[in-house]
Amino acid sequence: QRKRVASHVRSYQKGRHTTVSDHMPKGHQEYADWTPQRLIRWAAKMGPQTAAVTEIILASRQHAQQAFRSAMGLISLAKTYTPQRLEAACELALEGEAANYKSVKSILKTKLDQQPRQHALPTTQPIAHDNIRGGHYYH
Repeated sequence: QRKRVASHVRSYQKGRHTTVSDHMPKGHQEYADWTPQRLIRWAAKMGPQTAAVTEIILASRQHAQQAFRSAMGLISLAKTYTPQRLEAACELALEGEAANYKSVKSILKTKLDQQPRQHALPTTQPIAHDNIRGGHYYH
């Protein structure tokens, strides 16, 4: 005979969760004792860009605890690569408005963080030619 263990309110928002802490497994409840500030401080040890991406990841979910795994995954990339590379990859992700675990990992995997960066577009001089009308023509 089947017995209902728990029931939850349904969320009609795509990708959103309805979480009751008491119903979480023990391992997940340990994360509940953590705070977003703890993860941000941990990320800040890598650098300010890593901390900024961590803040964005944590803010991307209705409950910050739902983003803890992504945030911890981001921080753990420093073990596979280096804290310096992680910081450079986070900077690129922030510039490209792609501040999430998947993007940062892809940047590191493809070594985009080690490529020379172009900060400014090359400037060109206006073309001077008899057949080109200047701005005075239109006023």
